[in-house]
Amino acid sequence: MAQHTPAPPRICLNCSGFSAVHITLGGRDRTGQLRTITAHCPACHGTSTRPAPRTVPFTSAGR
Repeated sequence: MAQHTPAPPRICLNCSGFSAVHITLGGRDRTGQLRTITAHCPACHGTSTRPAPRTVPFTSAGR
């Protein structure tokens, strides 16, 4: 009985799955919290995945 091959993971190659990071701006605000900004991966737009590969339709050659 044939076993199905699992699909390879579609992790973004640019961010390796870490699509959003918080960067400290240095210093703290009046309440003592660190000031941070969120930066998203420009390739996957914060989803951590890449698009599914395109499927090529099967065509018979010559006939």
